[in-house]
Amino acid sequence: MEIGWMHNPRQRQVLVFFVVLSMYGASAELGPYSVVEETERGSFVANVGKDLGLGLTEMSTRGARIISQGNKEHLQLKVQTGDLLINDKLDREKLCGPSEPCILHFQVLMEKPLEIFQAELRVQDINDHSPVFTEREMILKIPENSPIGIAFPLSNALDLDVGSNNVQNYKISPNSHFRVLTRNRSDGRKYPELVLDKELDREEEPEISLTLTALDGGSPPRYGTAQVRIEVVDSNDNAPEFEQSLYKVHIPEDSPVGSLVVTVSASDVDSGVYGKISYTFFQPSEDISKTLEVNAMTGEIRLRKKVDFETVLSYEVDIKATDGGGLSGKCTLLLQVVDVNDNPPEVTVSALTNPIPENSPDIVVAVFSVSDPDSGDNGKTISSIQDDLPFLLKPSGKNFYTLVAQKTLDREERDEYNITITVTDMGTPRLKTQHNITVLVSDVNDNAPAFTQTSYTLSVRENNSPALHIGTVRATDRDAGANAQVTYSLLPPLDAHVPLASLVAINPDNGHLFALRSLDYEALRAFEFRVGAADRGSPALSSQALVRVLVADDNDNAPFVLYPLQNASAPCTELVPRAAEAGYLVTKVVAVDGDSGQNAWLSYQLLKATEPGLFGVWAHNGEVRTARLLSERDAAKHRLVVLVKDNGEPPLSASVTLHVLLVDGFSQPYLSAPEAEAADAAPADPLTVYLVVALASVSSLFLFSVLVFVAVRLCRRGGAASVGRCSVPEGPFPGHLVDVSGTGTLSQSYQYEVCLTGGSGSNEFKFLKPILPNLPPQCPGKEIEENRTFYNSFGFNIQ
Repeated sequence: MEIGWMHNPRQRQVLVFFVVLSMYGASAELGPYSVVEETERGSFVANVGKDLGLGLTEMSTRGARIISQGNKEHLQLKVQTGDLLINDKLDREKLCGPSEPCILHFQVLMEKPLEIFQAELRVQDINDHSPVFTEREMILKIPENSPIGIAFPLSNALDLDVGSNNVQNYKISPNSHFRVLTRNRSDGRKYPELVLDKELDREEEPEISLTLTALDGGSPPRYGTAQVRIEVVDSNDNAPEFEQSLYKVHIPEDSPVGSLVVTVSASDVDSGVYGKISYTFFQPSEDISKTLEVNAMTGEIRLRKKVDFETVLSYEVDIKATDGGGLSGKCTLLLQVVDVNDNPPEVTVSALTNPIPENSPDIVVAVFSVSDPDSGDNGKTISSIQDDLPFLLKPSGKNFYTLVAQKTLDREERDEYNITITVTDMGTPRLKTQHNITVLVSDVNDNAPAFTQTSYTLSVRENNSPALHIGTVRATDRDAGANAQVTYSLLPPLDAHVPLASLVAINPDNGHLFALRSLDYEALRAFEFRVGAADRGSPALSSQALVRVLVADDNDNAPFVLYPLQNASAPCTELVPRAAEAGYLVTKVVAVDGDSGQNAWLSYQLLKATEPGLFGVWAHNGEVRTARLLSERDAAKHRLVVLVKDNGEPPLSASVTLHVLLVDGFSQPYLSAPEAEAADAAPADPLTVYLVVALASVSSLFLFSVLVFVAVRLCRRGGAASVGRCSVPEGPFPGHLVDVSGTGTLSQSYQYEVCLTGGSGSNEFKFLKPILPNLPPQCPGKEIEENRTFYNSFGFNIQ
């Protein structure tokens, strides 16, 4: 709904009022002021500033202005001087019609602070209209036998002026038969009556013409004339008489057109044509003629148009009953219009604040007035708004209300309010008017940015390309506009040793994180840093979150063989006795991988072998074992290539070469790999064989001495009286237990029984199967069985 006062540019400005609570409900009266109608535009009425006791500048600084009923600006206020001036010519007849006094109500509104003063302007009438007869010629039929003193009512003249400027007197042109009297109606109007002073004689004077003059009370008086033509008729002894001289009727204003108002009835004792009666309105006004109609034959009076209580409260008209002889009687109809609640209340917004800043207490949102043209309870109103809104209606003067924020508003909770002002009257049925106001809440920077997570965990694979996008942090701000625009930044690192500036960067606009350089899992597996999010409000608000970056391993390291060493000057040769059973542990390939996870899971396989099927490699631990029993037909020297492969994608691998020598005992010489290959290539020379055997014997004796020394030390450590200890058998070369540690090659410690063949007297060594520490075969059976079961549970194959 468009409010008229908002067409003025100055009145379209958003008004903010801070109203002192003690002023609510307070209003004062000014005036009354008066002015003569038709006064020229700009004429001085009064000095409102003096009446209010305000200085010249206070009127302007307090934002004084005039609010007129119905948004009709009849007056203007000159705030520089406080003068109240006429805005346009005032026509009292157009403004108030016949009502007297003619009062225009208006208000003087002070905006800073809010204060309303009721005032009224009385428009004084001037004699600017002449009386006018609705009938320019009136015809009367008067029987010649009419008695002296009989009165005949005549049509009255109408004058738009009021008071003394209205019709005050009637005059008739000089004649010998009639005089005129001025009579008063109940509504104050004056009408003429023609009185017979001398008997009429139709034969002598059948027609008389007179001039009727109506004079008002102005100075000088104005007048209007009408012609009265009197036809003298033959005798008609009885005039019609009404059953009631006054008919009082009440009719609701919502009665439809054609509704029966009343039926008047008159009777005439004469007979014939003199007893036939017709009904007419006597001297009806223009408004009466447009509103009512009478049936000449039946006397029924009906509505020609709808009546409106707010326009005309009552109608009064005389009804004349005329018989066929020209005699007439009259009665008066007083029609009272009953108010019906047919006008909804009207809402006029005088001031509106929009938008309103959040967190502002006790702010005035709007000032409006309420009016209802109905009367009584139909004109009483109740104003309200929705209960679920943080606003309150407070009365502020006569029919004025202020809409006030009941509490501080939070834009983030709600940024727009649709307020419906409902004004309901007290009539039956109740009518209501709803006026909608949309109030926007402007933002204040009262919310810091909030990250979607308090901490973020990001993962990036090593060997990444520089400037790789590794993840995004995101923060939201419940504010609006610049207060909600978030800027991201890196905060100083938690660990001063982490070169954060060279590791990551952040896009300040969207929170995207980038790795500045290629990362190495083996050098840096994870690091943490903090990111900040700040808005662009004033002052700016900020928050922070923790980011943890995990570097994922990539398969960029091939397996590395720790044993056997591949860069030694001489290859490592493993000795295997020909008496070894299937599954005999030859050696163990030990390798590591610098990667992690499945990239470091190693598997082993036999890539090449001198004699396929003789040896096998366990895939998961790298143990090289015999696949079957050895025979004399098997070659003494074997070359094995073992492939070590990780589980990465793609997999990386390394290979290692093993040399295995099959021996019957220590009497068989040890040959290095190159020599063994050469021996296979050509038949051995007898002298060379002797030299090799001699060298092997010397080496074996030295090794045997070392083994004996170790065995003696072990026996001394255990004590001579230990239960279950087996003594070393007597002989030229008593047997000893040799401990071969598993460092590098084997995962457990193995002991071999090394002894010379008893009673042979030769220097040949006999390699037996691995046995338990300090547990020769001669130990008691029960203890041997228990220990064999124990060690077999750890993977040993003890028979």
